Amino acid sequence: METAEIEITAKKAPHTYGECTKSILPVRDALEVLSGKWKLPIIISLIFGNKRFSQIAKEIPGITDKMLSKELRDLEANCLVKRTVYDSIPVVVEYTLTDYGHTLKPVIEVLRNWGEAHRNRIMSL
Repeated sequence: METAEIEITAKKAPHTYGECTKSILPVRDALEVLSGKWKLPIIISLIFGNKRFSQIAKEIPGITDKMLSKELRDLEANCLVKRTVYDSIPVVVEYTLTDYGHTLKPVIEVLRNWGEAHRNRIMSL
């Protein structure tokens, strides 16, 4: 989003306490679901296709197996990730982003664009 777009959006922002609260609560809810260091990287990994646990772990440097397991359970509880167990030998477990999880793609794209612009701005100081 360009600076001019941000300024225009800011000028249209609600000015009453009630309207402000109505804006804060859903953002808080979203941040609660996506909070932490690892949830968005896991979601981004799964945007690029279904993966087994070890594949996700390899794509996200620094995450422990225990933390990956916990975060995948949280994402599954919030209907963003689906865990499928295949009856094979050995047992294969695959993680998939749900249709609901895919609705985060535009949010992630906007965050990525903002992050790139912010990094460029800060690095040029």
